[in-house]
Amino acid sequence: MMKTIFVWDIPVRLFHWSLATSIAMLFITAQIGGNAMEWHKKIGYFVIGLILFRVVWGFVGSYHARFKNFVRTPTTVIAYAKNLFKKESPHYVGHNPMGALSVLALIAAVGFQTATGLFSNDDIMLEGPYVSMVSKAFSDQMTRLHQLNSNVILVLIGLHLSAIVFYAVFKKEQLIEAMLTGKKEVNSSIGGHFEAEMTEKARPVWLPWLIVIAVGGIVYALVTRVIF
Repeated sequence: MMKTIFVWDIPVRLFHWSLATSIAMLFITAQIGGNAMEWHKKIGYFVIGLILFRVVWGFVGSYHARFKNFVRTPTTVIAYAKNLFKKESPHYVGHNPMGALSVLALIAAVGFQTATGLFSNDDIMLEGPYVSMVSKAFSDQMTRLHQLNSNVILVLIGLHLSAIVFYAVFKKEQLIEAMLTGKKEVNSSIGGHFEAEMTEKARPVWLPWLIVIAVGGIVYALVTRVIF
């Protein structure tokens, strides 16, 4: 029996599309250069906030947003990968084991990108807020890593987009639609934690706003060096 259930909460969906848009804008401004790099820096600060929010929401958010409910063991990931091209492979309501790896990899890669950006410079007019606190050699090394890691992010994005197409064509799962509406059509007989997912209470409306305010304060203090 198929039924439509709510899977992705608004904070997760806003994070997803905000991050996608921000990454696109970061690559565009980096290619343009010049005065556009000021926007590159500001968007980078915004992304720091997004990553911090998602990490926190990964512990206190709704059922499918929490890391403990979608990050699986290596054994489970390998078993899922072996059956990936079988139409009868295990179905997951939220992130599947390989999708979970994609989420963690993107969070780590983008987080690393923003961290290196804080110490980077372009030897012309733009530099991160912490360049003056480190040696020129260290800043140059962070700049190189910042540039190299952008290629890693591009590869991860390519894999992510390929997975979306694969699941839409081969497994008939519309991942984009689910991330837009928050809803997925699933077979209620799949078992597992289905009942827990259906009966868990929604998070208080004020909770994500509280996290946003806290994260905003942390990012402001970080980029303005209030605490240093």
